[in-house]
Amino acid sequence: MNAHNQKENITLVLGGTGKTGRRVVERLKHKGHAVRIGSRSARPPFDWSNETSWEACLKDVTAAYITYVPDLAMPGATDAIQAFVNEAKRNGIKRLVLLSGRGEPEAQACERIVQEADIEWTVIRAAWFSQNFSEGAFIDMVLDGAITLPGGDTPEPYIDADDIADVAVAALTEAGHSGQIYEVTGPRLMTMADVAADLSKATGRQIDYIDIPHEAFISEIANSGAPKDVVWILDYLFSTILDGRNGHLTDGVARALGRPPKDFADYAREIAASGIWKTAA
Repeated sequence: MNAHNQKENITLVLGGTGKTGRRVVERLKHKGHAVRIGSRSARPPFDWSNETSWEACLKDVTAAYITYVPDLAMPGATDAIQAFVNEAKRNGIKRLVLLSGRGEPEAQACERIVQEADIEWTVIRAAWFSQNFSEGAFIDMVLDGAITLPGGDTPEPYIDADDIADVAVAALTEAGHSGQIYEVTGPRLMTMADVAADLSKATGRQIDYIDIPHEAFISEIANSGAPKDVVWILDYLFSTILDGRNGHLTDGVARALGRPPKDFADYAREIAASGIWKTAA
């Protein structure tokens, strides 16, 4: 393949600065693939709420990794995904990889849109990210030494964002993943108390889990100045998805990659070693 062709063989990574997108971009570049980051701060910019921004981002693109912020469960997500898939088809894209969420009927509606597009597709249907405790909404709780969430004792098999990125890159760059729904979980079901115990062990300091009422949690998040859509999605996730429906393990990582997923304890040790959770003495 000459350099000219390579330049026009671009993979678009929507949410390319986000938890999984950033990791997908790093891995694709490491493998020598031409990558375009789809974000509002990129050039050309990509904005889900501005369809006129999409065409410039799709020029010369052959494959796309689709993440919808903040979540496919959001009202309006299905319309946006349908419009993006239509635009992708018009631009001759060959392969779509969609990041979806387990147990979310709205997300599954978005999956069907991608599946019916008559383009090669792969769906990655993910459990909750381990990285929520180091790059997301809950990092301050870890730093404060108390996980204050309305999680009860519902088990969840947290998945590492590195594993999601590895599956996405395989689906974007290799044969054999088309038409697959990879439901990806970690290797272990964990309650919030289990999470707190693993975090305590990794950081060497006591981190408690305090189960708080749902309403109190949501008003606390709202009062913290979090964006409205973040408040909405946390309300949705804790009131709807954390009801036990996802309390089982799946083999998506092993099917896609031929290896087991990373355990939360290993994630916690790595993050603790990086210093992200260091608190002032």
